[in-house]
Amino acid sequence: MDEAICLDSVSKVYGKGRGAVAALREVSVTLPRGGFTAIMGPSGSGKSTFLHCAAGLDRPSSGRVRLGGTELGGLSETKLTELRRERAGFVFQAFNLMSSLTVAQNITLPLRLAGRKADARRLADIVQRVGLAERTGHRPGQLSGGQQQRVAIARALIAEPEVIFADEPTGALDTMTAREVLGLLRETVDAMGQTILMVTHDPIAASYADSVLFLADGRVVDTMAGPTAAGVADRMIRLGAWAK
Repeated sequence: MDEAICLDSVSKVYGKGRGAVAALREVSVTLPRGGFTAIMGPSGSGKSTFLHCAAGLDRPSSGRVRLGGTELGGLSETKLTELRRERAGFVFQAFNLMSSLTVAQNITLPLRLAGRKADARRLADIVQRVGLAERTGHRPGQLSGGQQQRVAIARALIAEPEVIFADEPTGALDTMTAREVLGLLRETVDAMGQTILMVTHDPIAASYADSVLFLADGRVVDTMAGPTAAGVADRMIRLGAWAK
């Protein structure tokens, strides 16, 4: 299997002594390149910590993390920043757009920060794919929430990342808009071979993924391939009862 992300016996503990909280406990997972994986679990199960450790946003207390074959543990903060900027894309619940910049400028901002020039053809292809070809000169305040999240997805795609990390990407959107955004994420996997790791609490969102990892109490306790919204919801109900 051509791995995109590998967590090997990863644990993450916050605090010390009696106040210590274990957010992840000996998690070992390998995610394939070109796959769409959703992470689900009860509140406090370690979903965001899993994503942050996998993306190099947080360092595990023990264990090893690899992104595209590169072990993150030995990298300095400067090298980690470079790796995230060049090899990872991020989409969060908050769109995190610069209000003073146009759509095109927001999309290409990561490249400019890295001292790289945007390829005009790639930019045109991406804005076409995300349905913003007629909006490139607009500013975020002139866009709907769904359009702003499309800008964030385009921004994540522009540098051709190995993995897109999405943390509750539809949490601030209405149901119809959320489904459009999820369809767009699904299309980037199917048409562009993109790899996506998405944290969500929504069984419908998880049903767009190829597989779902279920976390509870900092551990991966179940997986589901070819998820359906009903199947995920049923599994979450049982997980919630198990975790109490």
